[in-house]
Amino acid sequence: MISTAKKILRLVFLILPVLAVFSAGHPSLAKDVLVFAAASTTPALSQLAAMHQDAGGARVRLSFGASSTLARQIAFGAPADIFISANQAWMAYLTRRKSVAPGAAVTLFTNRLVLIVGGPDASPVQPVTAKPSFSRLLGTGRLAIADPGHVPAGIYAKAALRNLGLWPEVKERLAPMMDVRAALALLERGEVAAGIVYRSDTHGNDHVRVIFEFPESSHPVIAYPAALIAGRNNPAARRFLDFLKSPPAKAVFSRFGFIVG
Repeated sequence: MISTAKKILRLVFLILPVLAVFSAGHPSLAKDVLVFAAASTTPALSQLAAMHQDAGGARVRLSFGASSTLARQIAFGAPADIFISANQAWMAYLTRRKSVAPGAAVTLFTNRLVLIVGGPDASPVQPVTAKPSFSRLLGTGRLAIADPGHVPAGIYAKAALRNLGLWPEVKERLAPMMDVRAALALLERGEVAAGIVYRSDTHGNDHVRVIFEFPESSHPVIAYPAALIAGRNNPAARRFLDFLKSPPAKAVFSRFGFIVG
């Protein structure tokens, strides 16, 4: 399975430069804005892209996934105009590789980390001092999280579980997924007993309920930096990024459960 995954990844990286040439050679595509964004931003950014276009802005094409995967694709030449990461580390990765100019990233919003179970009704969040018992919660099931090896949501989850002394109880019970939205989908389908996702992922979702909110002190700050990709020189991308920092956009992010400063 690992060998197959590596072959697929190599194929992706081979295709991406071809896409870059294709985009550069077609003026109609060059006018568009291509945004690579963390999977957790999917609902909010989809709405904002439509708003931007309805207001006369350029067409915005969105590619969602794990920040780690997207950052590596950009480093290998993917033709993104804007990168929105779910942590600072993957933005720093691109800065070191000169794909993003030093100091160019701006934090759009932050998020919180929550433990969820399946259920049709909303439930109040337990006090953050009440650590959950995973042995009782999971039973014979598993805990869905984003891959803690490289995906921000999984990295945050592992840090929080370690900080609270819960990692030994769950590390052999994990169902690691390619990104946080995939972890959420696994729980929605009833294939796991519980999951750890961002609070924004539970917004308007009647299929899951929050039973615990991890203390902010238990993990690094969940910040979402955004930046223009160096060398792309797409004025429309700069205008869209400016729009994302505007009060109307902030209101949308807030409505979808993100924390806007």
